[in-house]
Amino acid sequence: MNEDKKQDTPVEETEEIKEETPEVKEEAAAPEEEKKDDKKDKKSGRKKDEERIAALESEKAALNDQYLRLAAEYKNYRRRSQKEKDALYGDIKADTVAQFLPVYDNLERALNAGTEDAAYRKGVEMIMTQFCTTMEKLGVTPIECLGEKFDPTLHNAVMHVDDEEKGENEIVEVFQKGFKLGDKVIRFAMVKVAN
Repeated sequence: MNEDKKQDTPVEETEEIKEETPEVKEEAAAPEEEKKDDKKDKKSGRKKDEERIAALESEKAALNDQYLRLAAEYKNYRRRSQKEKDALYGDIKADTVAQFLPVYDNLERALNAGTEDAAYRKGVEMIMTQFCTTMEKLGVTPIECLGEKFDPTLHNAVMHVDDEEKGENEIVEVFQKGFKLGDKVIRFAMVKVAN
């Protein structure tokens, strides 16, 4: 009888094992499906991450480009503003000096006029010397004319004379002295031109 019991017991255990085995197989199949789903999720997650990274890189490049353009525009604005400021200063300086040129002309006429009063003449000479020194300090220079070739960018020809001894387009007389500030002409020289 003991043998029968021993034999019955193992048979029952075997049946139980057999019954458990299909369940284990089903449980084992479920993780494989989950792994496949996880892989799909990971692939789609990676794809989404890559798309986000690409979008961020694109946005970063656009913002960087916008920044560089803005910086270049600002640099050009500063350069243009400085150039305009310098030009404005030169224009104002030239206009101011032009307002004083009639005073120069009158002092020159006073020096050319004959007078018997030596003290008066000396005083006018001192004023003229001081005026010319101040003009030089401001960067104003007279335009050289007499004996030079006529240049329409510096001279204003108001008379023409035929003279065989003078060269072609040579300035023979200066009626009013011209001045320039650097390269800018403040007042054209009024001249008589030969031939």
